[in-house]
Parts: sequence; C-alpha cells; structure tokens
Amino acid sequence: MGMKEKNGRLLSLDVLRGFDMSFIMGGEVVLICLASLFPGLEFLGGQMGHSQWDGFTFYDLIFPLFLFLAGISFPFSMAKQLSLGKSKGSISLKVVKRGLILVLLGVVYNGLLQFDFETLRYASVLGRIGVAWMLASLLYIWLKRKWLLILLSAVVLLGYWALLALVVAPDAPVGASSFSIDGSIVGYVDRCMLPGTLHNEIHDPEGILSTLPAIVTALSGIFTGEFVRSRRVANGYKKAAVMIGAAMLLLVSGYLWDIVFPINKNLWSSSFVCCAGGCSLLLFALFYLVVDVVGWSKWAFPLRVIGMNSITIYLAQQFLDFSKPVNTLFGGVLKLLPEDYYALGWWCCYMLVCWCLLYFLYRKKVFLKV
Repeated sequence: MGMKEKNGRLLSLDVLRGFDMSFIMGGEVVLICLASLFPGLEFLGGQMGHSQWDGFTFYDLIFPLFLFLAGISFPFSMAKQLSLGKSKGSISLKVVKRGLILVLLGVVYNGLLQFDFETLRYASVLGRIGVAWMLASLLYIWLKRKWLLILLSAVVLLGYWALLALVVAPDAPVGASSFSIDGSIVGYVDRCMLPGTLHNEIHDPEGILSTLPAIVTALSGIFTGEFVRSRRVANGYKKAAVMIGAAMLLLVSGYLWDIVFPINKNLWSSSFVCCAGGCSLLLFALFYLVVDVVGWSKWAFPLRVIGMNSITIYLAQQFLDFSKPVNTLFGGVLKLLPEDYYALGWWCCYMLVCWCLLYFLYRKKVFLKV
C-alpha cells in the first residue's frame, strides 16, 4: 500500500519535483564540472544541455517532467475539493485563475516590468505550464468518460504530426523541411501571432501551436495521478509495475515515431511527448516505489524541501543574486581549493545557499501556492 502524508499528498511527488528542480538550481552545472574533472563522466556532462534541434537529452526532460508532475497532482487535488463540497464550476474557476497567474508570472519573469513591450518575450516556461495544465485540468473536470481523454490525446498527437508533415511555412526557404526551424508551420504561426520577440528569433519553443501537444503531456500526468489514486489496483508494487510497463511502451512508441517525426523539444513533437512521457512515468514509478511503497523516504528530505517550493526557487533565481551570499559565506574556503575544483565548489555552495532559503521557508511553513 502507498504511504502518504496525513493530508493525502504523495511524498514521491514532492521528492521527484525536487529532483527535477535541483538541476535548475545549479545541479546541471555541478554535473558538467564533474564531467570535466573525471574522464568517465563525459556522457553525463553532455546530457546537461538542450538538444540544438532534433534529439533528446536528459536536460530536455526537465520541463516536461515538471508539467507531467503538475498533472499527477490534480486528481488528488480535485478529489479533496469535491469532498469538501466544492462544485466543478468553482474548481474550474480556481484552475483558470492558477493558469492565468502562471502566464502572468512567466511574462514578469521575462521582463514585463521593464515596459519594453517591443522586445519583451511573451511566451514563457511558466506560461506553457499554466496554459497546458489549465486546459488539461478543465478537460479532466468536464469530460465524464475518461476514455474520451485518451482518444482526444491520440487525435491531438496524430493531428499535430499530420499538420507539421503536410504544411510547410509559407515563408520557408526553398527546400526547407517542414520539421526544420525555418520551415516549420509552428515557427511561422509564432512569427505571425506572437508580439515582441521570440526565443530563437524565428521560432519560440514555448509558442502557440506547440502548446497543443504539451496539453497531452499534462494529461498523461493526470492519467497517472488517476491511476495511482484508483483502488482498482490496490497493491503499490503492482501499480509501480504497471507504470513501468506503460513507460516502456511510451518510450518504444516515441523512438519508433522518431523515424518519421523527429523527437524535438523545440517543436514539442508527438514523438517527444511519448519519449518524455515515458521517461517521466518511469522516474515517477521508481520514486513512487521507493518512497511511497517501500517507505524509504528519509534520504529524500533535501529533495522534498526543494519540491514543496519549486516555483519559489525558479522565480527567486531570477530576482535574487545568490552569488553574493555564496561569495560572502564561502569565498575564503573556496580560495583554498585547487583551481580545477573551484567551479565545482562554487556551484555546490550555490546549491546549498538556495536550499537553505527553501529550508527556512519550509520550517516557517511558507509555500508559494499559485
């Protein structure tokens, strides 16, 4: 049986979210530093960056994993609200409010308050999470027959593939592939409809059309949360086994689809949805098994502290200069390190400072809830 906190919150959900966010708060640089120091870790270091276009690295998983986890939590949240007498309408309003706040925070993160609207990037990571999670949650609330959600997900992924395969951007260079950065209809829609600037000048990875398959990423998390919550499979070990099997199927599907529709995070391609979904589900199944089913959770406390304030640390690094406390508190010690190890030591201290802030908030029971 799964072990949960008293409020029904899955421990593994916070732990995996903390694992995910640890790379955003310096973990990826720590691994790059380790890879540069130890010859056997070059592959690991190479995974700590996004694919330039087609392809899939571990760092490409960070964003969809977070969206997937946001999806998992919603069936638990909705069940709790319904048990308190909330109507579907009031829950929907709360979902829309949260989605719109995330969109606003994303634009603020990108520099809205500089009032330079011509160069402002309106698309954002938080905006993508807000819109995709919001629409997926609303579908889950109002579609009574859940098999329709699965059918809708398949239609979206197949339709998105057909659209990108058959339609080339009207302003594409001669001979450009419909899956390329300058030939894709995805980038063309962004160039025509998004104001301000795009992340890649002619394409934005968090743009308009690519939000459609991202909704399926959020829905896959919702399906997972509904399955874990369900009593149809009561045994936690069996639940983990089913999820691992489903993850393998998604990964195989993704890599087979890659033959005709490349795995591409920038396009959020259908094959990317399957591949990232498979990896996300596999990670969650393993964390769920270890933390919630077996009950080995003490080791995961540092990650849980991060996971319970994940949005906080994402925003804090944009608005606060963590380098100052790092240099003030650890500058003298860091100077004693060999030159080759200085960067590794500095980034480890950076992560420690970030974590101490989150631990302080955790002790004070201060959590940013959007």
